[in-house]
Amino acid sequence: MQNNEEMNVDSLNNSLAPTSETLEAENMVLGAVFLEPDLINEIVLEPEHLNHMKNRLILKAMKELQSENVGIDTATVVNKIGNNLENVGGVSYITELAVSCPSTANIASYQNIVLEQYKTRKLAEAAANFLNNKTDQTADDIYRTYVEMQEIGLKKESNKRETLMEIYAEMNEDHGELTGIDTGFKDLNDMTGGLNGGDLIIVAARPSMGKTAFALNLAMKCCVTGGVADVFSLEMPEKQLTQRMLSAIGNIEGAKWRNPYRTFSDEDRNRAMKAIGIYDKWLMNIHDESTQTVAEIRAAVRKTQRKYPDLKHIVVIDYLQLITTLGKFDRHDLAIGSITRELKQMARQFNVPVVLLSQLSRGVEQRQDKHPMMSDLRDSGSIEQDADMIMFLYREDYYERDTDAKNIVEINIAKQRNGPVGTVQLAFMKEYSKFLPLERRYEE
Repeated sequence: MQNNEEMNVDSLNNSLAPTSETLEAENMVLGAVFLEPDLINEIVLEPEHLNHMKNRLILKAMKELQSENVGIDTATVVNKIGNNLENVGGVSYITELAVSCPSTANIASYQNIVLEQYKTRKLAEAAANFLNNKTDQTADDIYRTYVEMQEIGLKKESNKRETLMEIYAEMNEDHGELTGIDTGFKDLNDMTGGLNGGDLIIVAARPSMGKTAFALNLAMKCCVTGGVADVFSLEMPEKQLTQRMLSAIGNIEGAKWRNPYRTFSDEDRNRAMKAIGIYDKWLMNIHDESTQTVAEIRAAVRKTQRKYPDLKHIVVIDYLQLITTLGKFDRHDLAIGSITRELKQMARQFNVPVVLLSQLSRGVEQRQDKHPMMSDLRDSGSIEQDADMIMFLYREDYYERDTDAKNIVEINIAKQRNGPVGTVQLAFMKEYSKFLPLERRYEE
């Protein structure tokens, strides 16, 4: 006798069984190709998208004829199917298909019906697999299947006139200096136009260069201007991150948080209380679980978007190499590539800038010139390919104590798809976890 879980799986599969509408839609697509053979060049369906095996075999034969530049009609399809003719219902079924479609006008609608049923079927299979075997792997399979299904479908028909009208409108409408979220630093804004939705932004540096503090400063600026931030910290607990941000808000030395009761002066205490009041009003969400997958990150971002659909939104992830990967990969760089690819897809789907922190290899330390380069990115191939912007942080005073460039961090924009590359200098008040424009470094 089946247990309740197995019965749930059967119920799920039965409820998602293909309908007669799906079969009719498949037949109409194949019939349309028989009616106008050139339509095979516009068909986005693949044999696997069809539910009925006989229709899969027929579409496969049509695709093969297309690749061989052979005309498609009942005779050529029958000949191509060959020994599998009985599996498609014989010549009579193919002949019926050839006369089943009265018009090709609605072929796009028929393809959509088939694709939607295919997506539902694949998601049902993943869900049933999870119900039968509840593991992290099968849970992640559902997420991966969902992402893959979002990318399948009919491409929207491009409209040159609409695109040109949009470009013309932008030429005659002032959108301000920024196209994206304000970074809080004019020089950086001038080079980037702000942090733009849909972009995967890599911030990479060796340890102690200030990359976490820099990313937090970006998230804080978004909140200051009325936006919302999701910060995923896989290395540092929420309390420690919050203390860092309170230090930045109130100009409180970070070391004093170890024992504030003993080390805080009256002024520190007043500043801390004011900082707490400011921070409490921000829409700052910190997710500090030490093991987080891309699926979990995606779910949290989706929740924030549903709650605040009209607000500016930034996502910060600290850091790439600590994100948990599910599934088996032959090499570590393939696992990293899977993560960056999915995070880029997430950035585009939710139209948010994703600031992803990354480590650099120790090769930097072996060179006389320790400025980071693309090749210093760990597993650099996939990171460099998927990123829209790559920023390297470098502090000369970390290596040269007698340098004149005290408390200065170089932000080297080494890659930017839609903008210039170059270097911006900022002041880094390390004791406050705070970045400032150079001209303001002596003010606070």
